[in-house]
Amino acid sequence: MNEQRQDHYSYTHYASAATARTFDQQRFGGPIGSLVASSQAKTLSNFVGRLQHRRILDVGTGTGRAALLFARGGAVVTAIDASESMLEVARARAAADDLHNIDFRLGDAHALDFRARSFDVVCCLRVLMHTPRWQAALGELCRVADQLVIVDYPSTTSAAVLDSIARRAMHSVGVRTEPYRTFRYRTLVAAFQQCGFRVRSVHRQFVMPIALHKVIGSRRFTVWSEDLLDGLGLLKRFGSPVSLVAERCASS
Repeated sequence: MNEQRQDHYSYTHYASAATARTFDQQRFGGPIGSLVASSQAKTLSNFVGRLQHRRILDVGTGTGRAALLFARGGAVVTAIDASESMLEVARARAAADDLHNIDFRLGDAHALDFRARSFDVVCCLRVLMHTPRWQAALGELCRVADQLVIVDYPSTTSAAVLDSIARRAMHSVGVRTEPYRTFRYRTLVAAFQQCGFRVRSVHRQFVMPIALHKVIGSRRFTVWSEDLLDGLGLLKRFGSPVSLVAERCASS
């Protein structure tokens, strides 16, 4: 794993203090970024339900957005990330909100330092698309979860696949970028089944690429156009990113 830390972009890119400082603004700044953030928060709340006193692990917490959401609801949160720079930002945000029910730690999604079924809920956002060994990471999420696992991913049936191919091509010739993988829904369903989990609920966010919505920069247009496309049945087929929650089967 030390070699992966040194060589794989998912470690080196997010280890940067500059990346940590600008992460939230790049992902969630502006009218579309705030819409993405509010939609994500609503989805997580719907997936988890009651938060009070729930034991929640946030894997790849980044700047702590999901961890803070859970902590505000009264959950007992452990949040890990492989980047100390990201954790510094997350700790500062928690301190500013006077939240003391989050334990931020360095950690790696491929080898979680917790006993089996230690947490009621395990959340892992924007990690499987980047991590070197996503199957190993998913296995670890399921191992330490007693009830629910929440993940998200860019869909192979969406426009994200073209961006993914382009980024991988650029990365292969030395261009500095963040290549990522896309997933088919059935691939993740099968992977969860192998771990003794079944997918309980799915949320798809946009039909058109988020990057296009950000270029247009109109929240009203985004809501109107995506509602129209959803009404035409396109969101269910082509929507991305996809968030899903899987629950442990009674027999596992």
